[in-house]
Amino acid sequence: MKASKFSDAQKAFLLQQGDDCVPVAEICRKAGISQATDFSWKKKYAGLLPDEMRRLKQLEYENNRLKKIVADLSLDKEMLQDIVKRNVWSALSLQGF
Repeated sequence: MKASKFSDAQKAFLLQQGDDCVPVAEICRKAGISQATDFSWKKKYAGLLPDEMRRLKQLEYENNRLKKIVADLSLDKEMLQDIVKRNVWSALSLQGF
């Protein structure tokens, strides 16, 4: 994903302008962003300070990293269970069951 050219402080400033009754179209035109970007920032960062925005990004990054680890471990577990089942069936077939 492309990194934003706006810092957290800049995003907070732009969102604050929207809270101060400045028209959204004017904010977007001056900042060079689309209204969709403004809407998504409001949805995600409304009411947050720049340091809270940074913390949110760190937590999202950590959450994604942990999800990948869980997915990898789940695949490993499934492969090992499959191997164990094959070994049990091959051992039973050798014993004549």
